[in-house]
Amino acid sequence: MRIRKAVFPAAGWGTRFLPATKAQPKEMLPLVDKPVIQYAVEEAVAAGIEQVIIVTSSQKRAIEDHFDLSYELEHLLEERGDVEMLRRIRHISDLAQVAYVRQKEQLGLGHAVLVAKELVGHEPFAVILSDDVVVGDRPCIGQLIHAYNQTHSSVVAVTEVPPGETRRYGIIKPEPTDNPLDHGRLHRVAGLVEKPPPGEAPSNLAIIGRYILTPKIFDKLEQTQRGAGGEIQLTDAIEMLMQEQQVYAYEFEGTRYDAGTTMGWLQASVELALARADLAGEFREYLRSLEL
Repeated sequence: MRIRKAVFPAAGWGTRFLPATKAQPKEMLPLVDKPVIQYAVEEAVAAGIEQVIIVTSSQKRAIEDHFDLSYELEHLLEERGDVEMLRRIRHISDLAQVAYVRQKEQLGLGHAVLVAKELVGHEPFAVILSDDVVVGDRPCIGQLIHAYNQTHSSVVAVTEVPPGETRRYGIIKPEPTDNPLDHGRLHRVAGLVEKPPPGEAPSNLAIIGRYILTPKIFDKLEQTQRGAGGEIQLTDAIEMLMQEQQVYAYEFEGTRYDAGTTMGWLQASVELALARADLAGEFREYLRSLEL
C-alpha cells in the first residue's frame, strides 16, 4: 500500500527556546526565511506525501495560519506587483492537503502519534519530527518510503553518532539483511535501547525523527504504559511491535541538523544560508570579516 499520509507532532512547549517560544510555536522559528516546519512539509511533499496531519495544541494557532490562505497579504503583494513573493506565499497554502488534530495533554511523542489515529486510518504512514532538518539530494522520508516498498515493514531513520552521544538517542541493535538495498544502508532491528550510556549501547546507530509505521503501531500505542516523565513513548510501542512484525532501520543519505537545540538551530541557519545562491556570497564575506 502506498504511503500517502504523514503525521507531524507539533504540540510540545519548546522550552529549550524560551523566551522566544513563550508566544510562538518552536516550529515557527525561522531558518533563514522559512519556518522550521515548512522544511519538513516540503520534504514530505517532495516524497509524494498527499495529506499532512499536524498534531497541535492550544498554543499553536500560528502553524494553522501559516499553511492557510492569506487573502489580505496576497492582495497587498498583487497591488505592489511583487509577483515572485506572491508566488512563494501561494505555494505555501498549495503544498498539500493539511489537517489538524489537537493533543489536549502533552503525554509524549507516542501519544501525539496516537491522537492522529482516526485521520490516518488503516494504512501505513510517515511520522516526521520537524526539529530534525535533513538536507540532501533525496528527501529523507522518501528514502524510508523506498525502503518500506522493499520490505513492507516499519522503517526508522538512523544515523551514526559519536559514542559519547548515545545517551541522547534511541539506539538500535542492527542485524544484516539479505536485501542489498542501497549498499548496506538497510538493517534489521534486533533490539532497541533508549538513551544508553556510552559503553552500553548496542551500536552507534541512533534513531532520528523520521519513521514509516504500519497501522499496527496504534494497537501497540494503546497498550503502552506511561514511561519516563509520565509520557507514552513511541520507542516503547515500536519495541512491542517488533514482537509481531519485523522493523527495519535505514541509514539515510543527507545532512541532519537538530534544530530542536539552540546550537543545532544556529548551525542549520548558517549552512542553509550559505547554500542559498542569493545570500551565499554576501553572507560568506560577512563571516570572513568576523574576528573569530
